[in-house]
Amino acid sequence: MRGLKVEELSKTHGEKVLFNQISFSLTTEDRIGLIGVNGTGKSTLLKVISGIEPMESGRIDHPNDFQIEYLDQDPELTTGYTVLDQIYYGDADIMVTLRKYEKVVRELETVPNDGKVQQRLLDMQAEMDRLEAWDAMTKAKMILSKLGVPSMDQQVETLSGGQKKRVAIAKALIQPADLLILDEPTNHLDNETIEWLEEYLPQYTGAVMLVTHDRYFLNRMTNRIFELDKGKLYSYQGNYQTFLEQKALREEQELQAEQKHKNILKKEIAWLKSGVKARTTKQKARIDRVEQMKEKTFDTKKNEISFQVGSVRLGKKVMEADRLSKSFDGQPLFEDFSLLIKPGDRIGIVGPNGSGKTTLLNILAGKEQADQGNIEVGETVKIGYYTQDHPALDDTVRVIDLVREVAEVVHTIDGDVITAEQMLERFLFPRSQQWTYVRMLSGGEKRRLYLLTVLMQEPNVLFLDEPTNDLDTETLAVLEDYLDQFPGVVITVSHDRYFLDKTVDQLIAFTGEKKLNHFYGNYSDFRKQLMDMNKMPDKPKADNKKPKRRKKLSYHEQKEWETIEDDITELEAELEETKKEIAEAGSDLGKVEPLYKKQNELEQILEEKMERWETLSLKVEELQ
Repeated sequence: MRGLKVEELSKTHGEKVLFNQISFSLTTEDRIGLIGVNGTGKSTLLKVISGIEPMESGRIDHPNDFQIEYLDQDPELTTGYTVLDQIYYGDADIMVTLRKYEKVVRELETVPNDGKVQQRLLDMQAEMDRLEAWDAMTKAKMILSKLGVPSMDQQVETLSGGQKKRVAIAKALIQPADLLILDEPTNHLDNETIEWLEEYLPQYTGAVMLVTHDRYFLNRMTNRIFELDKGKLYSYQGNYQTFLEQKALREEQELQAEQKHKNILKKEIAWLKSGVKARTTKQKARIDRVEQMKEKTFDTKKNEISFQVGSVRLGKKVMEADRLSKSFDGQPLFEDFSLLIKPGDRIGIVGPNGSGKTTLLNILAGKEQADQGNIEVGETVKIGYYTQDHPALDDTVRVIDLVREVAEVVHTIDGDVITAEQMLERFLFPRSQQWTYVRMLSGGEKRRLYLLTVLMQEPNVLFLDEPTNDLDTETLAVLEDYLDQFPGVVITVSHDRYFLDKTVDQLIAFTGEKKLNHFYGNYSDFRKQLMDMNKMPDKPKADNKKPKRRKKLSYHEQKEWETIEDDITELEAELEETKKEIAEAGSDLGKVEPLYKKQNELEQILEEKMERWETLSLKVEELQ
């Protein structure tokens, strides 16, 4: 069975030990989620396995032809390449063939009658047949379509950040590999694309190892969890939910072991103090054992960062948006949007990338102007804004000094004081790290530090723009707990479904229409409603000639509905009377012929009336 084996792998960053003699193995069936607090070395471990960064000691074994495909958290595409070149990158025969085939197809579109190009296409089709590459091309086309990858002829340097991420994901999925490594694949993807990725990855033929903050994605994609913590690697069988249960059990066992160790050590020290002389080898060994027990440490100290920070008092009036409209490059993002924000509101803003979510948040925060409409803000409102692209932190100062510039202390709901040092500790910055320079922090640690500086301003209205990007799962759990106890208003833009389910009770949804959808409930409720609406079958039409149903009856339809049953009754009575007259006429052709003609006309009119009644009755039923 093809696989990869890691033995006693070690790596440091300056004086910090990222991982120390860790070992593990994986097979093609593995779906591994790598978790740990930001700055512990998750991304570094992925890069070492991929061969991008060197190891300091240890070894990585796998077959010589073992292929590893790596998706960076912030992918860099090759300048000068087209999207096509980037996606079908590499020297593998199938990739070279796909690349050449696509180029010939595009060339033939510009010169369809060129015999030489036509012959090259035939040659490439034969090569595709030889390599059995048609299935690979079909899969590639499907991936490109689902990810919404831009034109294949476009130069990669002209793409936006989101487009580059999608191209990089497409390349990673299309390239043949025994191990697919994904570092934060869901960052900057909208929820529909993430849900498609959840459906696609279980079918992947190789092993998958990933780092992600998206806990729904992590839970659904994994069958093993690796936890990197203080240089050690802990392995758990099962998905993220199983990991949480197993980790709680492990921590409980460690606490029990520590308590047992303390009890034994206490008895041994009492024995030493009793004055027993170390006359025998056995007694000397016992004394040495006591000294060793004193030096033994247990990793049972948990980083508790749960807290109840207060906020500036918020009055009854928070914010009211009245008929806001905004366009970008002549295209409307939203029109005629009104919203009353009340104390205690928890509002999520969702929608596809580029739909205008951050723009709306900026308008509500007063950072951008709407094209039309106005916003009234309460006098007591104090906004704290966590932005997606936060301003660069000053790398030349120490961590503690950066925080103190914002506030020396913050106040709890109970009126107690928490110092900057204590807040940093609660945000997983131990005292030893507080005196290091900001430039020494990892990207995720800087995001965590930036979040802390926003919260330390003690706002009473909190704006969060994609707060889950680049934050680890432990910090997210603490942030969710903080928001649950936060006494003010929270308005957040996020694509993290788990985070939305935990923190909001109403949504503003960009659905492609000019009118925004205001929904009461969490994100899962919202998605279920959309899915139910999409599953509803259309009611069959009684006749293709029937007019398209409107949402309500017109004035003339209403008048027609009020009399149509009486009209049908009268027609039926007149028809019966005509039939009776025909019967009475007998063989008198002079009387029967016009009566038969009248009967046919009445039957045709009655049939049309009955069809009309059916159409109107369906409309009335729909309205009811």
